[in-house]
Amino acid sequence: MRLHRLDLTAFGPFGDAQSVDFDDLSAAGLFLLHGPTGAGKTSVLDAVCYALYGSVPGARQSVQGQGLTLRSDHAAPGTRTEVTLELTVAGRRLEITRQPPHERAKKRGTGTTVEKAQTWLREYDPVGAVWKDLSRSHQEIGEEITQLLGMSREQFCQVVLLPQGDFARFLRADAEARGRLLGRLFDTRRFAEVEKRLAERRREAEARVREGDAELVADAHRMQQAAGGAMELPELQPGEPGLAEAVVTAAAVARSTAREQLTIAHCRLADAESAQAAAERALTDVRELDRLQRRFTEARERAGRLEERAGAHREDRARMERGRKAEAVAPALELRASAEADHDRAARAQARARASLRTPAVGDGRDTAGLADAGGAGLAAAARRAAEELGGLESARRAERRLAELLAERGGLDRQERADADVLQEAEAWLAGWEETRAGLLGAVESAQEAATRAERLAVQREPARKRLAAARQRDRLARETDEAHRHVLSATGLAQQARATWLDVRERRLNGIAAELAARLGDGEPCAVCGALDHPAPARKDAGHVGRETEDRALAAFQRADEERAEAEQRLGLVQRELAAAEGEAGDAPTAHLASLADEVEREYARARSGASALHTAQERLRQAERERDRRVSAQQEAAVRAAARVARRDALDSERALLEVELAQARGAADTVAARAAELERRVALLTEAADAARVAEDTAQRLKDADARLADAAFRAGFDTPQAAADALLDAGAHRELQQRLDAWQSEEAAVRAVLAETDTAAAAQRPPADLGTAQETAAVAARRLRDAASARDAAARRCTELDRLSARSAEGVRRLAPLREEYDRVARMAGLTAGTSADNERRMRLEAYVLAARLEQVAAAATARLRQMSAGRYTLVHSDDRAGRGRSGLGLRVVDAWTGRERDTATLSGGETFFASLALALGLADVVTDEAGGVRLDTLFIDEGFGSLDDQTLDEVLDVLDSLRERDRSVGIVSHVADLRRRVHAQLEVVKGRSGSQVRQRGRAAPPAH
Repeated sequence: MRLHRLDLTAFGPFGDAQSVDFDDLSAAGLFLLHGPTGAGKTSVLDAVCYALYGSVPGARQSVQGQGLTLRSDHAAPGTRTEVTLELTVAGRRLEITRQPPHERAKKRGTGTTVEKAQTWLREYDPVGAVWKDLSRSHQEIGEEITQLLGMSREQFCQVVLLPQGDFARFLRADAEARGRLLGRLFDTRRFAEVEKRLAERRREAEARVREGDAELVADAHRMQQAAGGAMELPELQPGEPGLAEAVVTAAAVARSTAREQLTIAHCRLADAESAQAAAERALTDVRELDRLQRRFTEARERAGRLEERAGAHREDRARMERGRKAEAVAPALELRASAEADHDRAARAQARARASLRTPAVGDGRDTAGLADAGGAGLAAAARRAAEELGGLESARRAERRLAELLAERGGLDRQERADADVLQEAEAWLAGWEETRAGLLGAVESAQEAATRAERLAVQREPARKRLAAARQRDRLARETDEAHRHVLSATGLAQQARATWLDVRERRLNGIAAELAARLGDGEPCAVCGALDHPAPARKDAGHVGRETEDRALAAFQRADEERAEAEQRLGLVQRELAAAEGEAGDAPTAHLASLADEVEREYARARSGASALHTAQERLRQAERERDRRVSAQQEAAVRAAARVARRDALDSERALLEVELAQARGAADTVAARAAELERRVALLTEAADAARVAEDTAQRLKDADARLADAAFRAGFDTPQAAADALLDAGAHRELQQRLDAWQSEEAAVRAVLAETDTAAAAQRPPADLGTAQETAAVAARRLRDAASARDAAARRCTELDRLSARSAEGVRRLAPLREEYDRVARMAGLTAGTSADNERRMRLEAYVLAARLEQVAAAATARLRQMSAGRYTLVHSDDRAGRGRSGLGLRVVDAWTGRERDTATLSGGETFFASLALALGLADVVTDEAGGVRLDTLFIDEGFGSLDDQTLDEVLDVLDSLRERDRSVGIVSHVADLRRRVHAQLEVVKGRSGSQVRQRGRAAPPAH
């Protein structure tokens, strides 16, 4: 990679356009970049890095943020910040132009806007001698440059922009610090990721093993509980080796113990069963003896009670015998009782019927009392005559019903005639005012229609008037806000300008006294950060008005806050002005009060029109109802006239039929008021006579049946052996008495047979001769045996359950152990690999992590490459070697030592003097550049920059260092030295000077000079 040209505009401290011709500077191979502190030497290198990668080196990147503050504070407002770099890389000549985000004033209105960052990439075509555009994409250009250079931004800053202070610290740093720097340069993150992934896999495998061990421990606790505390748990925690074997062994011991206990329980149960069977047999024998003895005693007692009731039993037998004889007379008794009851009822019914005949009939003046003592035949004949007379009144009753219908219809015609007269009168009165009513309703409909039309027209005018009024009110409010925002902008602008002036003044005062600030950090024996010297004979002193960095930062922060407030105020003013213009365009110039008056007038007119239009539907409905009412009344008038004509003919026909019916009814009524009254009297007479005739006939029949029943009863009682029918009736038993008496007789007979059978039993008689049975003792003995049997059975069942549960849990644990074996093997393998790569394993004797091991190989390459130049710089005295010894308790692998050829001993790089440290770090930086270049794919680096440190060298060492740098030039490389050392200005004639001023820094270039004298 070779740099050709760098153009800067409004970048960093450079307020206007600046250009650096690297081809001119590189012609001599070695050039010097110098200038006062704060002039912008580092900004030139930042511009190169920004052009390539779109960001500045890491230490300053955090300050730059998104690139907004890359812009020079000295630049004119209209000048855009821009960096253009022309270079050759991988045989291609490219031009990269970058513009960071730019805040500028808006083209319309007030305030500012931020333009996006821009990037261009062009390539020179030597055939056509023209530049060709390649891309304008940030991402594509970044990927293209990174691929061509083969280095990241961090590697580029370490390899091309050699910061000597960083490498001096690298020489003195411990292994961890060296590892961090080398890791950034060689990108060994993949090896760190391998360590991390192995550690994660170890934790995951350990978690799975612990989970499996926890399940084993849980099963072990369950087995201990099932074994009743007879099992001893292993004193191991989940994850510890040997836990599975210990649990399996303890489970086997517990199962063996449980089986021994089950065998013992079986033996005890067999003994208990034998004892319980013997006790049960003895109890059964005692119970049988006791039963027989009690049975014999009860039989003797029952025999005594039978003897006491013998007399009553003989009486019951005699009574039962008389009852059986009386049962032969029972049918005759029942027949005579039934005949007597029938005769009594018939006699009472006859008496009631004859009494009714003695009551005179109502209405005809004739009396039926003469028939009260007549026989049944006479009563039947009188009933037939009355029935015949009643049949002759049926035609008269139909005529009477018809006459009632005629009278009802005649009354209906009269009522209808009066109703039609009222309808005609009301219709004539209503129709007389119809034309006037119709005209009024039509007028109301037309008025409402006109109001609806007017409301529609006003509705169109109403919304624009309201919008215009709202816009006018917003216009007045925004006008007030615009005035207030304008005043706020003027105030914020004044404060921002005042804060900027204060900050620039404080910054200039600090730059003037920067030497004193740097001198305050000097210590005896420590190199100067400017010249690198270890002696400080006359360090600058702070005067009374010295300004520190904190004061400058506070002034800058105050200016930034004031500038942000100014920008916000301008942005607010622009927003309010745009809103005001929009409101004025909609509202016009009319006053708000006038627009409000017009809008109110439109609203009032619209409300009145809406109110009138709302009556349209009501008016139309009233007109339709009135027309329907007029049609209804005309129709009713016509129908009433038709009904009146029909009523006249119908009334004449009804009157003629009524006269004929009244003549017929007068003949049929006789002395009664109506035919119905006469018919009712005859019906009552027929009913009374019929009832009396039937009652007389029934009484005669029942009297004959009673006489026949008395004769049969007397004959039956005599044949049964009774003197009189009454004696047979007294001996007769009813069903309840017969049943009760038979039950007593049967019970006596059964009890007597049972007692004789028990007393005749041989076993019972023999048991009665033996001593009384001791049932309580036998029961207690059997209960004790049964209790022992239950306890033995419970113990046997518990032992069996214990064996079953232990077998189940043991099988489950064995399955868990088999399932856990591959996990434990995986954990052991992963843990061994993780410990080895993390440097914590006993197999890793030097405690080197995998990443450190890779970096140690790179460091060994760097030390070898640096030694080639260090020997030349130190006249063959010093050699850098890599050491993998452990430093204290830290890890080994990244040690760096120097071999002194004068003493033949190795010593720590921290023992080098200031000048020795400089050229050692320079050699280390150049060696690192070579190794990183090879790592990046062999991209040639034709332009290098070395930052500071030359002030710590004596003349001879400086010459040797410059010889080494000249050797780089011999390989067609150019080296830029960034230094304050005045002697270098004499030795290096190709120079790039950065000069600072109030209006910004500028570059002055002097190149193509004679080779430097050493």
